[in-house]
Amino acid sequence: MTSLSNKARLAGLLYIFFSIFGFVRLAYVPDKLVVAGNAAATASNIAAHESLFRFGIFCYLFGAAGWIFVTLALYRLLKQVDHGLAVLMVILGSLVPVPIFFMNSVNDVAALLFARGDFLSVWDKPQRDALTMLFLRLHHYGDLANEVFWGLWLIPLGLLVYRSRFLPRILGVWLIAGCFGYLALSITGLLFPIYEGKMLAFTQPLMLSELAFMLWLNLRGVNERALTVAKA
Repeated sequence: MTSLSNKARLAGLLYIFFSIFGFVRLAYVPDKLVVAGNAAATASNIAAHESLFRFGIFCYLFGAAGWIFVTLALYRLLKQVDHGLAVLMVILGSLVPVPIFFMNSVNDVAALLFARGDFLSVWDKPQRDALTMLFLRLHHYGDLANEVFWGLWLIPLGLLVYRSRFLPRILGVWLIAGCFGYLALSITGLLFPIYEGKMLAFTQPLMLSELAFMLWLNLRGVNERALTVAKA
């Protein structure tokens, strides 16, 4: 296996590995613990399953920190295509959104503290329940804001893939389309939250471009023969 193929496999492996950690907090934990429109039930679930909620916080932070290595691995793979675009990809993909992830995790910590009660028992339980839900909602709005960068970084990535010649151009086009899926979801969640669920269903096919890309890197790697022919 050549050096370029090794870089592709490593980038794909890191992409999948750290995406799993993000999925835990962004999808699995809310599905298990959050009851829409019911602050009391949500707070009770968090208090009863504290370990799961704490694990979600850990996954959120670990996945965010790991994303730095994902973008750097992609940078090593694609910098020869266009160095400027590769640098922009790293900036939009990790240098900006990762600090937002870490700051946003504070909302989860606050939600956990209110759900537990402890020294916050000076508030009545209905008040603590409401504050638990408030911080969970703040966390969600933090993710909505961050989705702007989850989308924007796909533009330089998609352009790099499209121009690379050793990766399918359709993947590059799909990744760029995925950017507009994230942007649409973010704008809808911020301005028209009642339609956020419908928008998610509509944009999911676009955002699946990342899954297709990471699987391609792992299962197919790069087409170095096409790159050799292009150089010749």
